[in-house]
Amino acid sequence: MDKDLRNGIITVAIGVILWFLPVPTGLKPQAWHLLSIFIATIIGFILQPLPIGAVAFIALSIAGLTKTLTPAEALNGFGQSIMWLIISAFLFALGFIKTGLGKRIAYKIMGAIGDSSLKLGYAMVLSDLVISPATPSNTARAGGIMYPIVRSLCSAFGSEPGDSSRKIGSYLIKTAFAGNTITSAMFLTSCAPNTLVTVLALQTAKVEISWGTWALAAVLPGLISLAIVPYLLYKIYPPEIDKTPEAKEIARKELEKMGPMSRGEKIVSGVFVLALVLWATGSITKIDATIVAMLGVGIMLMGKAIDWQDVVAEKGAWDTLIWMGGLISLASALTKYGIIAWFAKLIAGALVGIPWTISLVILLLAYMYSHYAFASLSAHVTAMYAAFLAVAVGAGAPPFLAAMSLGVISALFGGLTHYATGPAPIYFGSGYIPQGTWWKLGFILSLVNLIVFIGFGSFWWKLVGLW
Repeated sequence: MDKDLRNGIITVAIGVILWFLPVPTGLKPQAWHLLSIFIATIIGFILQPLPIGAVAFIALSIAGLTKTLTPAEALNGFGQSIMWLIISAFLFALGFIKTGLGKRIAYKIMGAIGDSSLKLGYAMVLSDLVISPATPSNTARAGGIMYPIVRSLCSAFGSEPGDSSRKIGSYLIKTAFAGNTITSAMFLTSCAPNTLVTVLALQTAKVEISWGTWALAAVLPGLISLAIVPYLLYKIYPPEIDKTPEAKEIARKELEKMGPMSRGEKIVSGVFVLALVLWATGSITKIDATIVAMLGVGIMLMGKAIDWQDVVAEKGAWDTLIWMGGLISLASALTKYGIIAWFAKLIAGALVGIPWTISLVILLLAYMYSHYAFASLSAHVTAMYAAFLAVAVGAGAPPFLAAMSLGVISALFGGLTHYATGPAPIYFGSGYIPQGTWWKLGFILSLVNLIVFIGFGSFWWKLVGLW
């Protein structure tokens, strides 16, 4: 039997079986049917008998056809402003890639500090950091901009998959990927599921996380992790080459090929700076983050840094609109019909008598390491974020602390496996790092990131008055 057909049958069968099971006490039939559709959707996201956008589209169709949701409820997610923030941010990323600005930034940083293997590792993660606030697709950032540069550097030093992989290639590949995992947790617009987190946090626990709030909470822990991880990998997974003076020359030649900054690059640079300023000062100016992003895209279109055909052809943005809009619709309905509250009450009953600090730690660890079962950040967030947040708050955890902790983990668990997130198969597929080593390093770095983001981060959030 064809794999996709088999996975499709499994997905549908799970949904049908759940639909016809007795309705649990405390839920109405409509709520139980909605939960059946939602669980089948998540199974579909994991097994992917069809692309996840198609799975979400069909799930909404079934919810409407069975009258589990009204048409307005089924389409509710597509009108959320946060959806258009993420779409606009995808188009920002398109500007970085099309004009070559992303590569120019990476080569500039490499030329400035890339004269040793360790510094080259820092150059890669710093390049990723600089462009991360405007690239919500961590796959586009890590795969479309950074990977070609990293892979070319490996070859330039005679480090190829196989016998020469440890010369420098294994170190650079793992460091660049690990850096992307961290930067994905640092900004609301640096990873697509982050925006879904903010929607679920507001719906589930009435916690509002703006672009500026996320940045205030995550940038300092992120910078600490970015300072630690390249050095830690240099010590526990060292390259054979120490000095890399050729890197500066490679960067110089590549920049020469690119020539002076083009008009398009200058426009994208200006828009990027303007957007960062307006996003960071949103609490003062009262300008909505989505409007800022749309304004930036409008300026790039008027300046012809990108054109409308580029926008129409940006499949990643419109695919995200479909699957994330569908998920937001389903998630909103889960909250509206009391399913999240029912689940939280059910689990919280088992945590009676346990201090909220211990309950929260257990939930965070379970949330992090359950990602071994997922091949998508978005599927994991959709399946578990709201439920875990509701349980944590029900156990007595401060709402912001629980929401933000689960939020940053929603990006950090992408570093665990070679299938955990979009860029992982790209970097692992280069052939420089054995699967066992990839998993071992991923687990070690996950502990480091948990200690920094949750351990130090919780104190930082308390210090700045976020909880």
